[in-house]
Amino acid sequence: MSGGERELAATTIRDCRQELAARGSTTIREAMNGGPDIAGEPVPWHRYPEGEVYDPLSHAQYFFHCHPAAAATHPAAPGNDLAGLAEHGHFHLFLRAEGMPRGVAPLVLPEQALVNAPTPPQAAPTRRGSSDRVAHLVAVAVDADGEPVRLFTTNRWVTGEIWYRAADVARMLDCFAPGGRSPATLLDRWLGALVRLYRREIEDLLDRRDQAVAKWRWLWPRRNALEDPRFEVTAQTRIDLETRLAELDRSVARPRVAGPVARRLVVPPKMSEGWGA
Repeated sequence: MSGGERELAATTIRDCRQELAARGSTTIREAMNGGPDIAGEPVPWHRYPEGEVYDPLSHAQYFFHCHPAAAATHPAAPGNDLAGLAEHGHFHLFLRAEGMPRGVAPLVLPEQALVNAPTPPQAAPTRRGSSDRVAHLVAVAVDADGEPVRLFTTNRWVTGEIWYRAADVARMLDCFAPGGRSPATLLDRWLGALVRLYRREIEDLLDRRDQAVAKWRWLWPRRNALEDPRFEVTAQTRIDLETRLAELDRSVARPRVAGPVARRLVVPPKMSEGWGA
């Protein structure tokens, strides 16, 4: 993704933030609008907005929900880069078959061919469109203020999705463009911009997802890795939106010069004012 596309995504996120601040809202409140709550908090496992969000033009779909312990802080542990991270729920982002790029096809592993094999409860998104096929792109965890703090991918059984290779799901990211006809247009713009802003990180998560599944199949050859309830989150990473926006600001403000011009720049003495800033 080009720098211009990332800058446009950042501008969209800033615009959404301004709209939210103007009406004293958050992305969580936008999702919960009109839905049930417990003292202003989302009901665990309930999907918001009501009926989920589905765009019949792009065939993008998403919903927000929280788990009973979603507001808990990630425990401190050696090597845990999520330590101290408090979450308040997450958005699950999907793309249905009608919106997928040409040439993508489900990946069928040998163990999936087993007949009548027991499977854990599925949490597939509500059926929309003409096909049952749907791919889970990524999940976006948010804090109590509705700010994104973590991106993660899940195992197949978690979302009841059809499994596609990481490279194919990465192609689908460009197709996640909800908007226009859904009831949550601000959320549409916000989530679409986040996917563009963190495109590289999401692609990396998808690659790590497939690597994790391959490793699980090797460790537990007699179990169906995609249906194993012990294997839920396949890859995750912590994100800091403020830092990312600041980095883009510095990138835009930095003078851009071509090779020959750069060689003619005057280098200031080491003791000059501002050197090393």
